[in-house]
Amino acid sequence: MTARSVRGVAATAMAGVLAAGAAACSTPGGGGGAKGDKDSLVVGLANEPETLSPLLGYGKDGNSKIFDGLLRRDASMKLRPALAAELPKVTDDGRTYTFALRKGVKFSDGKPFTARDVVFTYRTILDEKTNNAAKGELDAIDKVTAAGDDTVVFSLKYPYAPFAERTVLPIVPEHAAKGQDVNSGSFNTAPIGTGPYVLTGWSKGEKLTFKANPGYWGGEPKVKKLTMAIIKDDDVRATRLRSGDLDGAILPPNLAKGFKGDKSKVTMTARTTDFRGVTLPTANKVTGDLAVRRALDLAVDRKAMVDKLLEGAGRAGYGPVPTDSDWFAKGTERPYDPDKAKKLLDDAGWRPGGDGIREKDGQRASFTLWFPAGDKLREEHALAFASDAKKAGIEVKVQSGTWEVIEPRMKDDAVLAGGGNPADPDFDLYNLLHSSLALNGFNNMAAYSNPDVDKALEEGRRSGDKAARRAAYDKVQQGLADNPGYTFLTHVDHLYVMNDEWKDLSTQVEPHDHGLGAGPWWNVEDWQPEQ
Repeated sequence: MTARSVRGVAATAMAGVLAAGAAACSTPGGGGGAKGDKDSLVVGLANEPETLSPLLGYGKDGNSKIFDGLLRRDASMKLRPALAAELPKVTDDGRTYTFALRKGVKFSDGKPFTARDVVFTYRTILDEKTNNAAKGELDAIDKVTAAGDDTVVFSLKYPYAPFAERTVLPIVPEHAAKGQDVNSGSFNTAPIGTGPYVLTGWSKGEKLTFKANPGYWGGEPKVKKLTMAIIKDDDVRATRLRSGDLDGAILPPNLAKGFKGDKSKVTMTARTTDFRGVTLPTANKVTGDLAVRRALDLAVDRKAMVDKLLEGAGRAGYGPVPTDSDWFAKGTERPYDPDKAKKLLDDAGWRPGGDGIREKDGQRASFTLWFPAGDKLREEHALAFASDAKKAGIEVKVQSGTWEVIEPRMKDDAVLAGGGNPADPDFDLYNLLHSSLALNGFNNMAAYSNPDVDKALEEGRRSGDKAARRAAYDKVQQGLADNPGYTFLTHVDHLYVMNDEWKDLSTQVEPHDHGLGAGPWWNVEDWQPEQ
């Protein structure tokens, strides 16, 4: 799980139930698109960003609305030029990437975009004083230089195969962001970019509002006003959509199905790499036991979770890489085998006590599992996991709380986690599993440590050969199957319910972080109204 993935959810959780309730009592768009205006759009999200500065991680995976990257991803997730005039020229055996920049682009304040802004953005992110939890994703960069105003050259330490995928990262203007504290300056909440929209307001815990950028290099969007309503509670989001307060929203399957009979709405399903899984902390005397970890992997009924919790909108999960991905290691699927799970525990000395819960050397087979309050889908996964574990003789005590409460407890307590990025396997696997990142923010939340997996992760990251990378990531997934640091449960499709007023809506393959940049509005700047 990337730090950003969970931190985005963390920000929402920290807003609390009161913020969601306050938002439920107000009209997010101030009478905008939800009232039928064809040039306005109001959508309901569960997550709120902590910052709007790309220097601190905002929009690093693209679709940031306020900003553009050098490249962008199209509907099929292929890289296309954005602020770059064309795809990069790769030389020096994959160690040098040269970008020719699009000419005539201006920031929303009218100042010109140049190569110096690209250099400033990447150098600032990599600066040790910058509190960007995702800066390790740019580890391959040795230096970035400007060759005049219209060319940028990245020199890499090693041939990092997916480097171009990283350059969807938004570019900020040096003239606006320089000279202030990068971690706390005004740019974090009042950003300026080259993107299709300009921020007009941000009421924390309630909404973000944007207007179309009339000087956007791609043409002024038809949707002139965009409101992102922050509604943490799933039920409240569904209620506001039904009342006409929202034009669209992301909903869990059990709430999305309530709109099937509404002819004015359309339900859209986005395929994702978004997993749900349980961290198994190595420091915990129960979850740190290899026999317990393997038994839990066999005790969970993933198919039942997909059928009942997701109502078929998802797939069984055996790791961060989905089973339908080209990178999935065939043969690492784990069966539902509760009898084998019980035998593993018996053989390891975990024997049932009087109440059916196992014990070993005076240690009761019991641990706490946290999930973020208000997230009903995670709650349902946590309860289903606990039910399956109990049948094997393991007690799981389910608790909810904000991420402020949960984060300090991650060393010893399990967490119902989520994550997933479709761009490249390195983007998930390294942050989730490499021992050097143990409990580094929300990276490697289980403090997983496996030398063979570490070595394979490094091989996959540094090789430029796809066959060698595939072999490395097969080793990673096999290592995770042999020693599960997490019990992966499902990959969750994202369901969106929208007013049927726009034509040719689409979705991309989505990451875990289904916020401002994901959903049918991933390309809202290109939308056209139905005639």
